[in-house]
Amino acid sequence: MIFDDTQCQLGEGPLWHPERQQLFWFDILGHRLHTKGRHWQFDTYVSAAGWVDRDTLLVASARALHRFDIDTGAHTEICPLEADNPVTRSNDGRADPQGGFWIGTMGIAAEDGAGAIYRYYKGELRQLFAAVTISNAICFAPDGKAAYFTDTPTQQIMRVALDADGWPDGDPVLHIDLTGTDFRPDGAVVDAAGNLWNAQWGTSRVAGYRPDGRFIAAHSFAAKQTSCPAFGGPDLQTLYCTSAAVGLTGDDDGKTFSTPTTTAGQKENRVIV
Repeated sequence: MIFDDTQCQLGEGPLWHPERQQLFWFDILGHRLHTKGRHWQFDTYVSAAGWVDRDTLLVASARALHRFDIDTGAHTEICPLEADNPVTRSNDGRADPQGGFWIGTMGIAAEDGAGAIYRYYKGELRQLFAAVTISNAICFAPDGKAAYFTDTPTQQIMRVALDADGWPDGDPVLHIDLTGTDFRPDGAVVDAAGNLWNAQWGTSRVAGYRPDGRFIAAHSFAAKQTSCPAFGGPDLQTLYCTSAAVGLTGDDDGKTFSTPTTTAGQKENRVIV
């Protein structure tokens, strides 16, 4: 079903705020942060967020990470993010169980290898992985011992072990291999049982995979370009999904969807600023 009929050119970054019981999401190309019945306009691309407290988000833009006041719309820069690189913008991001915030970048025109994946933690922004074309699927095991991510054109979702402070511990390994299929991994979220749910661009679905990488099932949506899922609702069993209208003319493309499930999501992690 349609949760919100606002048509986003590139809907992304849905975040269920556990203290407000409220969904936020972005239209990257529209430079907007949305919630149901309200939006905030920015002067550049914005794409992902984590929650800091009841009234504050950390918002990733093309040039910085910002502290954002939900009630007033005021935002102040926390740290620059590729501020000297006019080629790139922020893309997928999510908070980890240790209180860090991972954020990927990519070329505005999806230039090959122009992006990277970073982690902000306790005042430090550190590059983790370089030469990424389209950063996506950033999400975390519930126990905080593993992170997942993809470079979408590779069609491979990777897994990397994390140390006690949430930093990568060793090299990434292949977790889910979609090469040779029509499934292009976009945003992803991990549920309370450790299963990964991945929006797959161009195929109208969010697909679930067990911790060992085996396929579980898929939820279908009316929009072709499904972009990122999130679990929310009072029991965290509602699956939300953003989509993108860019390049399409369908009535439902670009809208934000929800569907009830029997799967319990995990509470979104709080960012330590």
